[in-house]
Amino acid sequence: MKTTKLACSSIGLALSLAHISAQVQTIVPPVVPNAKPVTVEHIKVHGAALEGNLEGDAVDRDVLVFLPPSYAAEKSRRYPVVYALHGYSIGAEQWSHEIHVPQTIEGAFAQGAKEMIVVLPDSKTVHNGSMYSSSVTTGDFEKFVAHDLVAYIDAHYRTFPQRASRGLVGHSMGGYGASRIGMKHSDVFGSLYIMSPCCMSARPAGPGNPEIEKALEAVKTPEDSAKLPFFARAQLASAAAWSPDPKNPPLYLDLPVKDGVPQPDILAKWAANAPLAFVDQYIGNLKQYRAISMDVGDQDGLRIDAGKLHDVFDKYGIANGFEIYSGTHTSAVADRFQNHVIPFFSKNLCFQAGCQ
Repeated sequence: MKTTKLACSSIGLALSLAHISAQVQTIVPPVVPNAKPVTVEHIKVHGAALEGNLEGDAVDRDVLVFLPPSYAAEKSRRYPVVYALHGYSIGAEQWSHEIHVPQTIEGAFAQGAKEMIVVLPDSKTVHNGSMYSSSVTTGDFEKFVAHDLVAYIDAHYRTFPQRASRGLVGHSMGGYGASRIGMKHSDVFGSLYIMSPCCMSARPAGPGNPEIEKALEAVKTPEDSAKLPFFARAQLASAAAWSPDPKNPPLYLDLPVKDGVPQPDILAKWAANAPLAFVDQYIGNLKQYRAISMDVGDQDGLRIDAGKLHDVFDKYGIANGFEIYSGTHTSAVADRFQNHVIPFFSKNLCFQAGCQ
């Protein structure tokens, strides 16, 4: 695969075509005998934080809610909640297929994990992904997850409305989202699990690719964006999230390379959105978590930056789990979700009122 040095962030690595080819190559764990069924609800949640976004992304977002087996029968029982963020180019529905829910949630419960509510919000945008960032172009997806979504779930379901009973997890772009939102909103979430996070570090700009530049400059509508190759479209998604420009219609974004020349001001904006660049500002927040864990496949190029984030945690004395497992970017996500993610939250979330 010919690599294009257009991006200034690890999006160029994280969203490579190699990962896309693996999107559906997910190993499904065996069905656990006698697992009890969970209830799946398809709802829409209004995102006040998304109102007025310049690219016209939906303000009412699709959300999948998985209610545990006992939820319907035990009317007075309350539950912790895990918020699970999908990756780039897919929405909540495809994410649910990749991690094979509800089967993997049911399997985890059947194997001894405590029952909890699991929530999958959709953050697809015109250019196929919000980066879970705050932008006038896409809307403030960071606040949507940490505030609008959490408030809605607490108001409409029997939850424990306290940070100690909320978990946040995400994979790939969702891993970036879990890192970013987790660092900034430890007042909302109590346990954090980061899966194969993309976009951790800023990259120096290299020479542009004239073909991709020309294709990007020609984009005027969502239909044009949809015709782009994966990597080029990811550039637009990143720019919409990290270098929005309300004075630059019709896309309302600035790209890091223009006319073949790297744009230092735009590169700086992208770099400022790299968690490895801003993590030092949020050490106090990270130390508030009851538990933090991270994993990545040994055949995933993202393992290098994931290891760097783990090293930062260790340097500051932040307790965290870190595992490099056998697999590609997506091959083991369903197994990880059933046998690692849900058990992690079962162990570390609070299952009663009054926890700090």
